[in-house]
Amino acid sequence: MMVGDVVGKPGREAANRLIPSLRSEHKADVVVINAENSAGGLGITRDIACELFEKAKVDVITLGNHAWAKRDSHEYLDAEPRVLRPANYPPGAPGQGYGVYRAGGVAFAVLSLQGRTFMDATDNPFRVADTILEELRAKTAIVLIDFHGEATSEKQAFGWYVDGRASAVIGTHTHVQTADERILPKGTAYLTDVGMTGPTDGIIGMDREAALARFLTSVPHRYEVADGPAHLCAAVIDIDAESGRATNIGRIRAT
Repeated sequence: MMVGDVVGKPGREAANRLIPSLRSEHKADVVVINAENSAGGLGITRDIACELFEKAKVDVITLGNHAWAKRDSHEYLDAEPRVLRPANYPPGAPGQGYGVYRAGGVAFAVLSLQGRTFMDATDNPFRVADTILEELRAKTAIVLIDFHGEATSEKQAFGWYVDGRASAVIGTHTHVQTADERILPKGTAYLTDVGMTGPTDGIIGMDREAALARFLTSVPHRYEVADGPAHLCAAVIDIDAESGRATNIGRIRAT
């Protein structure tokens, strides 16, 4: 199960409350969650990561373009291999972008990448993936990719580019779940964006008034995480452990 971007405290509470039961219901061996917006809407902290590991029972946390928002997390990213920032940041960036883990006696890999269209400058995720996928597939057939990107076209292009070399390419970042889940011809499960785990009555999880003011006046306003009820968005993927090919993918939206 791959869970969409956690936004602020409402998102964390929804993740902690819903993931254990969803994991049991769907018999998920592995849970990967994107938490780059989990600390007040921007970044992550050590305490929040520990909370998600302990209460939500997630296995791996991925990040994105806000990975560096909380400066005190940089040392933690270097020390915790289960928290991944995008692998296509230049050398010297804190943390790591991929890892190999085990669940139920089976090795699996998770790779975090960030798109470049309408995003901060990074190394080319397509070329970076070529090198890393070769390394990971020498260790396990199961490779899960969180592709953190703004442009649908770039995400789709990447899915086709790695079809057959990754078990799943699940998009994050836009906070709106798309309805294009499918298994690509060579066995890669694909979804353009898995959606958000956060407040349902905001604008992509943020307070409506501040967001509306930006659009109405073109003047920057400080974003705050919205109050109110929250939902969880995720994708559940069935993968053949020997071949690494996905056999099914489905979307979840839970409250």
